[in-house]
Amino acid sequence: MFNLNINGKSMQVDVDPATPVLWVLRDHLDLVGTKYGCGVAACGACTIHLDGNAVRSCIMPVSSVGGSKITTIEGLSETGDHPVQKAWLEHDVPQCGYCQAGQIMSAAALLANNPKPSDEDIDNAMNGNICRCGTYTRIKAAIKTAAKS
Repeated sequence: MFNLNINGKSMQVDVDPATPVLWVLRDHLDLVGTKYGCGVAACGACTIHLDGNAVRSCIMPVSSVGGSKITTIEGLSETGDHPVQKAWLEHDVPQCGYCQAGQIMSAAALLANNPKPSDEDIDNAMNGNICRCGTYTRIKAAIKTAAKS
């Protein structure tokens, strides 16, 4: 039995300790905004925040979470008005949309830790978040816009 702090709420799950956080979120708690992409932490679709830091949930066993605070895309903003989400819409970032939750979570963690990132900071923070539609230019522009708000 694991007691988890997810999106500011205490949640309890009875799962195998090796179960990846991604599957706890999706299959046991019905928080399906976090996506499965590759299963090996290479694509970024499963990115969540653990104590404010962007992490890949597909390879993180639930037993490693402890008392850390988990934030998913559902918990970033109840109304979709987080500065990154608003900038994403302003720059028309999503195409197919599959990677966007992970992209947004990585960008939000970057800006929370570095409110005025350089191009290099953005590139480094977003490295490993793959967008098969190729919207990288719009992603970077949206991050810059969100940083100004």
